[in-house]
Amino acid sequence: MGFSTKAIHAGIEPDPSTGSLMTPIHLTSTYAQEELGKNKGYAYSRVANPTRTVLEKNIAALENGKEGLAFASGMAAEAAVFHILKAGDHVIASRNVYGGTYRIAKFVLEDFGLQFDFVDTTDLAVVQRAVKPNTRMFFIETPTNPTMEITDLRGAAKLSRAHKLISVVDNTFATPYLQNPLDLGIDIVLHSATKYLNGHSDMLGGLVVLNDPKLVERLRFVQKSVGGILSPFEAWMCLRGIKTLAVRMARHDSNAMEVASFLNSHRKVKKVNYPGLVSHPQHWLAQKQMRGFGGMISFDLGSLDKAKKLLKSVRLCALAESLGGVETLISHPATMTHASVPPEERRRIGVTDGLVRISVGIEDVEDIIADLKRALSGL
Repeated sequence: MGFSTKAIHAGIEPDPSTGSLMTPIHLTSTYAQEELGKNKGYAYSRVANPTRTVLEKNIAALENGKEGLAFASGMAAEAAVFHILKAGDHVIASRNVYGGTYRIAKFVLEDFGLQFDFVDTTDLAVVQRAVKPNTRMFFIETPTNPTMEITDLRGAAKLSRAHKLISVVDNTFATPYLQNPLDLGIDIVLHSATKYLNGHSDMLGGLVVLNDPKLVERLRFVQKSVGGILSPFEAWMCLRGIKTLAVRMARHDSNAMEVASFLNSHRKVKKVNYPGLVSHPQHWLAQKQMRGFGGMISFDLGSLDKAKKLLKSVRLCALAESLGGVETLISHPATMTHASVPPEERRRIGVTDGLVRISVGIEDVEDIIADLKRALSGL
């Protein structure tokens, strides 16, 4: 079954009671049971809900995995994954992760005894040197947020197996349309469903997909116990969005390539980070393990003052947090998505004060470029 067909149909069947083509929104907290110990597969909606179940089956199919789990946000999904670990365990993570990942690691989870090292995962020799006797997890973003670094997933999976590490990939930027980490040997893949999967900037959600039965059992237990589950309405919203994921991602990808090429040739832009450009240091790797380069770009204007001027001047591009919607969003990582990362750490990983991130939408690309061109002319 092809990707578009799976996106529209996987896990989704007409409602048996009415024939409704769209999955019903089951707005219930509890379920009537036929007798003691006998129900229709559902007892309490924190544990399972029919609408959420359909979404979980759908994302599992798209990632070529066995089990999917849905959470209230991308960070709730990530927190659940980290709950697999225990105090004293060590995690190696990509240095350019989303600022919220850095925040929960350094300011929440380390208080509970977990240990984190953020390293350059584009060089697996660096990762190898970072492994300690208590290392239990290898957490990867690829492409990274916001500098678009690419990690070799097949190599990362091999290294993880050699050291008995749980390998985790945040696949939010690429989506399963462009990249399937489980197929390359990764253990767990997660998404902020808020972004491209939903695609319309109107819900929050997080998704996890995996194969290992023991890890599935543990995560199901965490999902039930901690309770950060996705609501039935937002599960339905995400299912609706996923139906058009393939056509949206194709447009995001083609638009971003044109926008990146424009920015790369503009004399006022110091540097462009986009894996689709041959100048990107891991362009060859992106070609090898991805089916496209996605809709995310970052570019450096050289100073905070210039970044501020550009962000104030754009009209079509909306200055806003988040990404992955049909509309083009533009942001300033140093003061927005990565504000919780200390300034010296931001500079070390390339999140400069002049860096601007753009989530290229599916508008007419000529209009996106015209908006950026006009804003750049004022610098």
